Amino acid sequence: MTQKEYARLSGLIYLLTILLGIFSLVYVPSKIPTAWENASLTAQNILEYEFLYRLGILGGILLYILFSILPLALYRTLAPVNRGCALLMVIFALTSIPFTLLNIVNKVDALTLLSGAEYLLAFEKEQIYTQVLLLLKSYSNGIQIIHALWGLWLLPFGYLVYKSNLLPKILGILLMAGCLSYLVRFCANLLFPEYQIPAFIRVPASLGEIGTCLWLLIMGIRTPPTITESNQKLSTSKIEGMS
Repeated sequence: MTQKEYARLSGLIYLLTILLGIFSLVYVPSKIPTAWENASLTAQNILEYEFLYRLGILGGILLYILFSILPLALYRTLAPVNRGCALLMVIFALTSIPFTLLNIVNKVDALTLLSGAEYLLAFEKEQIYTQVLLLLKSYSNGIQIIHALWGLWLLPFGYLVYKSNLLPKILGILLMAGCLSYLVRFCANLLFPEYQIPAFIRVPASLGEIGTCLWLLIMGIRTPPTITESNQKLSTSKIEGMS
């Protein structure tokens, strides 16, 4: 595959990860709200929309599988700019995958507790509901920690985009700013859990990632000058300088 073909493939994979992310991380939680002060209501919400809850789990797994492929495709596109930086981008992105997949186990375990299996009869309903709520809280805590890894990979990614001249530099700036916004959210959630983080903090990452995704998919990348073209330009500059 050519560099341009890898760029288009990256855009397609990126779009799928964004759509799956919106479904599993935004849409499903909005339809099955977690009542942190009411374990019984939370359990009832899951049981009422169990199929959607399961679809959310499946969507999350597919999301992270695709996300494990994305940095590899981007590496083939951006490695000529700076291989060391491109490798760092891949390492940061892939590091998050085991944590995110293991974190989803909390949501699967919550379903197990609500399955009504015979071995669960030893527990009172309220005990089971409380354990379900604890598992969902553990999942939420895991997502907050993973924010740091989701942010770190955007720094080398944004730098490569900015330096490459293959995409608009503004996208690289937004991606690097997105790294900062993820880290701010991570630190704020950890150090000031009662503080409500303003929604605008998420804007740079959203604009950078969605913008880069659509640009790669629709516009592709600019054609880098060949060695021959570069030599011709250099020769022309020398001739003009001598004349």
